Formats: sequence, C-alpha cells, structure tokens
Amino acid sequence: MPGHWTSSAVPHPDAGTSPPGTIAVVLKGYPRLSETFIAQEIRALEVAGLALRLVSLRRPTDRAVHPVHREITADVRYLPEYLHEEPLRVLQSLWRVARLPGFARARAVWLRDLARDRSRNRIRRFGQAAVLAAELEPDTAMIYAHFLHTPASVARYAAIMRGLPWAVSAHAKDIWTSPDWEKTEKLADCAWAVTCTAMNRDHLAALAPPGRVDLLYHGLDLSRFPDPTGLSATDPASTMGHGRDTGNDRDGSNPARPVRLVGVGRLVEKKGWDTVLEALALLPDTMAWHFTHIGGGPLKDRLQAQATAHGIADRITWQGAMAQAEVLAAYGQADIFVLASRIAGDGDRDGLPNVLMEAQSQRLAVVATTVSAIPEFIRDGETGLLVAPDQPRALADAIATLVAAPALRQRMGAAGRARLDAAFSLDASVAPLIARLSAAVEHGGEARHD
Repeated sequence: MPGHWTSSAVPHPDAGTSPPGTIAVVLKGYPRLSETFIAQEIRALEVAGLALRLVSLRRPTDRAVHPVHREITADVRYLPEYLHEEPLRVLQSLWRVARLPGFARARAVWLRDLARDRSRNRIRRFGQAAVLAAELEPDTAMIYAHFLHTPASVARYAAIMRGLPWAVSAHAKDIWTSPDWEKTEKLADCAWAVTCTAMNRDHLAALAPPGRVDLLYHGLDLSRFPDPTGLSATDPASTMGHGRDTGNDRDGSNPARPVRLVGVGRLVEKKGWDTVLEALALLPDTMAWHFTHIGGGPLKDRLQAQATAHGIADRITWQGAMAQAEVLAAYGQADIFVLASRIAGDGDRDGLPNVLMEAQSQRLAVVATTVSAIPEFIRDGETGLLVAPDQPRALADAIATLVAAPALRQRMGAAGRARLDAAFSLDASVAPLIARLSAAVEHGGEARHD
C-alpha cells in the first residue's frame, strides 16, 4: 500500500520555518473496511491537490483493505494506542510540548474535562495529543478530525498546544453518545464543523456559535460504483436493467429461484439485524427467499443462534467482512437491500448509512427504517420502502411486498440511482470541504473561524 506507515517521527516542535501547507487528518483507526466514506473523502482531497498526513489513534484490525486505501498516498502515523505501550515516546513528547506557549491552556482545558470525565480514556487522549503535538511537522496548517468524540479531543488538545486551528467532521455515535457540555465546548473552540445529516446539523447548531456547523452529506464516488446498466439514470432504456440480472422472474413463488435479499453492516445493536431476522421469520413459509449478510461484529454468535431458533438458518448466509469489490458483486447478485437501523440503548445510531447509497447505485430497491437521515435519502414508495424501527411485522410486510413485485423493485432501483446521481455524488459533497481546507492552507493556518 502506498504511503509510509510509521509509529513515530519526532521533529522538534520549534524546528523549521517553512510556511504551513499540510493538513493533519486525525482518525480513530485506519484503514477500516467499515469507513469507506472516510477513505473516499481522503482520496478526493488528495486528488484536489491537498497535502495530507494521516494520524490514527489505533492500528488496523481488518485483514483486507478497499482499493481506495491502496490509492491513498498520504503518510500514516500511529499514535500510542495505550500510553504504557510506548512510555518513552509519551514522556519525550510531554517534555517537548511543555515548553510550547499553548501547553498551559491545553493542560487547563484537559483538567477541566477530566474533572467531568474521570476516565482512563480522557488521560490517554491527553497523552496522545502530546505525542501528536510534538511530532507534527512545522508545515502543518490545520488539524482536521473525523468524529467529534475521541479523535476531536486529541485534535483539540494538540491544536491548542501548537497554536493551530482545528476542525471536525461529526457523524453518528460520536454525536449522540457524547455529553452536551463536551460538544458545546468543542464546537466553540473549533474553526468549523461539518456533519452528514440535517438532524445532526440541527442538533449541533443549537450547541454552537452561529454559522459554525454545516451540513455536508457523504457522497458516493460513482466511479467506484458504476451504473450496472451502463446508461444514464435518466435514459428511458436504463429501466431495462442491461448489465445485471434484474430477477424479473423471481417473485418468491419458485424455490429454485428465490428472491435474493442482502444486508451490509456491522453486527451491532444499532443496525437492527435482530429485527431483520424476526421479520424474515414472519414471511410466509411458501415464499422463496435467501438472505445474505455482509459484515463482522460482536453480535454474530447471538444472531446466528436467533436464526436457528426461528428455523431460518438454512436460508441465511453470513459472509463476514468483505472488500469493496466483493460487496459490489454481492449487490449485483441481489434483488432487495434490507437494513433495520434503530437507536441503540446507549443513544448510538446511524447517520446516513453509506451502504444505502451503494445499494441504490446498483439499482437495488431498499427496505429500511425511518431513523436519522435515512428518509433524507430514501424516498418512501419511490426509491424504497420505509418502516418504523423495531417493528418486525411492518418490516416483514414491506419485504414481502417487494419480493412479490419484480417490476416495482426495478422501478424503485432506477429511481434510487437517479436520485443518487442528482444529489449525492462525491464530487458535489466534497467540494465545500476542499474549499475550507484549501483556505486554511492559503492563510497559513491563521483562519480559525469562518
């Protein structure tokens, strides 16, 4: 994979006088199969000519990577995931940054945070921030973090130490599981923030100074998800399904030709896979279907046991985590995409799941729930069917409707591809971000607030 993978490179924070020109991008983990949207954004920023350095709080755990990860050329630096694993690196960094003019304020901000969050995690974030601040090259113009919780904490403390502006892209769990006091103070301190749903934007804007938070959908890189018809979504012939098996003869009546359902997402509470299994168990015994799930996660054993208890285990394939090319192939073989997102017990929830855009790029009709920003993308009755979360009977009815109606699936899939092309392409979504980061570089890291 291109890029230099290193644990440390320790320039003195006072060294060099070259003008700032690089964006340090702080990530919770890199690379991650489940965060394709971040990798797509990083690559788009590189293509736009921005110089990036990636900083990850954790080392990768996935065995595979997506093609886009191989195309990213930015160096990657891994901070100590646990401070005791690299004590000398942490102590040397603290000694160096303690001489910086911003260290006293960073320490005061951290102590105030620690008083309200007495956790090892909070201590670890300050140590990681010290390492980041000590090792940042002198040409750094801005620190840009993905996720408002721990990555933003590290970015904020390090930026204060180094006297740099910082910005953040907020997503889902990081917003809804963080306390309001922390979100309010981070939003007051950052140069700007973007988030991927209107619901997120409205919530964060209520906590932030006016104009600080903007909506920026995660667009899909359509060059990686070409239209399977090979035609424009607005071409009348595009509804004919050239280039893929549209399953026009699959209507759930023929056991030899079962309707093929697919779901993609981690096996965690907020994805609602238990509701999907309950819904599948409610489908008529005579209806021919097969469900394929793609993704790993901690609930795998529990969900497989649930499928067995419902007597549907032989109609389900659990594929585990897969690379993008394999996921794309699975979309091409499927007839319906299913996702039953919900708000988890700890408040965690999806924003706008990228997999919905991926599925619609391949002209799949979608059955999903009315959680978060899903209705901002899926139009009920037009590009898919939406039901309330945690309602297996309603989900089963929606699935059964599409199973029995190949022509309806085809129309919804075509409408979904057209909506994706018109409003959710990567080029359109990333352009404002390119402009903001370019301005930070142009102003030499001085433009704190827009």
